[in-house]
Amino acid sequence: MPRKIIDCRDFPGPCTLTIAGEEDEVVQAQTAHLAAVHEMADTPEVRSYVRSVLRDEALSTAPHAGAG
Repeated sequence: MPRKIIDCRDFPGPCTLTIAGEEDEVVQAQTAHLAAVHEMADTPEVRSYVRSVLRDEALSTAPHAGAG
């Protein structure tokens, strides 16, 4: 299953945060970020929106840190 990613640079505003990981982790982290930094409420509607704009993370050809 591909990792999911969300990037605040895709939305209006000065935020540059990118979050990647398993879908549920990204939704939880992005929702917490939106509440803490962008003063948005953590609601089912916000979580649904976040889930709808997630994308699959591009596969990297570079080795992961610590791999080898």
